[in-house]
Amino acid sequence: MRRYKLVITVILLALLLAALVLWLQRPKPIPVSLATVERGTVERTVANTRAGTLMACRRARLSPSTGGQIARLPVREGDRVEQGQLLFEIWNDDLQAQVTLAGSEQRSSEARASEACITAEVAQREARRLIRLREQGLVSEEVADQAEGQARARAAGCTAARANVEVAAARLQVAEAALARTRLMAPFAGTVAEVNGELGEFVTPSPVGIPTPPAIDLIDTSCLYVLAPIDEVDAPEIRATMPARILLDAFGKEHFEGAVRRVAPYVLDREQQARTVDVEVDFLDTGDERNMLPGYSADIEVILERHDDTLRIPSETLLEGLRVYVYDPDNRTIQSVQIEIGLSNWQHTEVLSGLREGQQIVRSLGREGLVDDARVQVEAQPDGVSAR
Repeated sequence: MRRYKLVITVILLALLLAALVLWLQRPKPIPVSLATVERGTVERTVANTRAGTLMACRRARLSPSTGGQIARLPVREGDRVEQGQLLFEIWNDDLQAQVTLAGSEQRSSEARASEACITAEVAQREARRLIRLREQGLVSEEVADQAEGQARARAAGCTAARANVEVAAARLQVAEAALARTRLMAPFAGTVAEVNGELGEFVTPSPVGIPTPPAIDLIDTSCLYVLAPIDEVDAPEIRATMPARILLDAFGKEHFEGAVRRVAPYVLDREQQARTVDVEVDFLDTGDERNMLPGYSADIEVILERHDDTLRIPSETLLEGLRVYVYDPDNRTIQSVQIEIGLSNWQHTEVLSGLREGQQIVRSLGREGLVDDARVQVEAQPDGVSAR
């Protein structure tokens, strides 16, 4: 009897030892992070293929149309100027003298014209008086005819003198135009971004077909927009007034609301096998443009379609074949589920069927050993991410 109990004890100890070995050798739970199926907004968007640029609505790269020595340079880089303000002037004393001379000639012509026209008026009155006397038989017909002829001649002289005034005025305009060519005036209010030249230096106009740095680069920073290249495959769906988001590297992850203002009517061939269409996007809130500088790199997302309050999951949780791993909190295992999707972007994917709100699915798909019925251990969620 004692021997029988000893055998039973040994067998039980062997079974317990085997169970312990099997328990110790079982696969360890796979650490995973989870995401919760929730309701929210899902958009279908397209983005630029290469970095875009923040552009000024108005920018003028100004250069003189004639060469010469810089005589006046009243602005510096960074100065704010008003429309019509002098930016740059070439030595022009000779042209100013010609303007003065032309102005004097015009005034002289006006005085001669006034004299000639007064004389013509007097001659006309004298001719009318002699004609009335001829009708009364008090003067001869010859005297009256001579007076009438002289009146017509004086009138012609008045007309010629007025024509000379117009010629003198035209000469003055020519002289003023030549003088204006030596001056650069601000075509609009803006900020001087660049000045190329110093007092006393000589400048020459740009040769035809050969670009040279502008004498003054003037930018209107009160109006900005983004110019970005979109792949030719995506461009046909984009239309003016479509909503868009603007992101600038200088402002980190902050984004700004915008709207498409223009889609270029042609395709650019910048690189071999890479063709794009330029898309321009305006800021919806002009106050967002404060503290922004033209030339910033910028990206855009044009919203083609948007569904609000729809069931969605993070796009990173989607497996090939439109499957996801659903977490079973009771057994701490996972099971793949086939789903039907709608709109999708890099951040969220719309779920039409296969999941329900509140379920948890595996986010960390890169972990080894993820198969159906695999045991998992839920990792602590990052700040701001709920696994529920």
